[in-house]
Amino acid sequence: MSAITVSGLTKDYGEVLANDDVSFSVAEGEVFGYLGPNGAGKTTTIRTLMGFQSPTAGTATLLGADVRDEAALIEAKQRIGYLPANPGFDAQSTGRQILDLHASIKGDSRRDDLLEIFDPPLDRKVREYSTGNKQKLGLVQAFMHDPDLVIMDEPTSGLDPLMQQRFNEFVRAEKERGTTVFLSSHVLGEVRQICDRVGIIREGRMVTVETVADLLGRSGKSVLVRVAGEVDAESIALDGIHDLTVRPLERVASEAVVGDGGGEVATATELTFTFTGDVNDLVDLVDGYDLLELDVEEAPLEDVFMRFYGDDDV
Repeated sequence: MSAITVSGLTKDYGEVLANDDVSFSVAEGEVFGYLGPNGAGKTTTIRTLMGFQSPTAGTATLLGADVRDEAALIEAKQRIGYLPANPGFDAQSTGRQILDLHASIKGDSRRDDLLEIFDPPLDRKVREYSTGNKQKLGLVQAFMHDPDLVIMDEPTSGLDPLMQQRFNEFVRAEKERGTTVFLSSHVLGEVRQICDRVGIIREGRMVTVETVADLLGRSGKSVLVRVAGEVDAESIALDGIHDLTVRPLERVASEAVVGDGGGEVATATELTFTFTGDVNDLVDLVDGYDLLELDVEEAPLEDVFMRFYGDDDV
């Protein structure tokens, strides 16, 4: 069963078509990443899902409640946690007062456990909070009533690296508990570590929805090869090689190193490229050279993302 279903969702502000026929679904117990740069339409989707604005066309459901049905959505929100991109807490209140208010509305059965994990300074006023502390307070309020579904907009914004890692571990544990998590992000390492699937949105339209593993697999491998001698780029003819770079190197032949720092200078060549072909063909290729080094890795998720965004700033 789907915790979230989005069907042809469109939001037209007149001058800006923020969401254009967006469709996807999120399964119960799934961690789904909504990926795109600022201005791509992520927050518009989330605000529509939460019922803060009505869609121009199309619809969506959260835990079976139609977002256009105010009464049904209010009832469903008892089982939903929400963290906006910029939590608008009362600056004159303390963190404790903020949580007490939320607890009076929706409960706080997990409050103490969450405070041990995220540890915002409860007895200080929010006006004195750093961005990271506001985010930690927001995370506690989003999960403290033990929701079935949590929707978060850029949840690690302002968190230091150690707290980001703690957040990633927490989300993985929530998945084990069966919680459904929907989060928007442009932090690609975060998405790779915690998400089951991602949806990539560009200029208001969905580009793709697939597992992180499939996305990385389709992008190929990053390959670095160092060989002895000179290599001409035109001699590297193999299907599946993309973005080939050939760089001549100088190295000291170790067998010739003698005396007071002397040594014979030999030539070598470094080749870097993305490879989407048959790995056996790659092995046959490098077997024809005097191989010094071979490194084959998954392509970085950043490279995958750039395939959808070209030269856009992500």
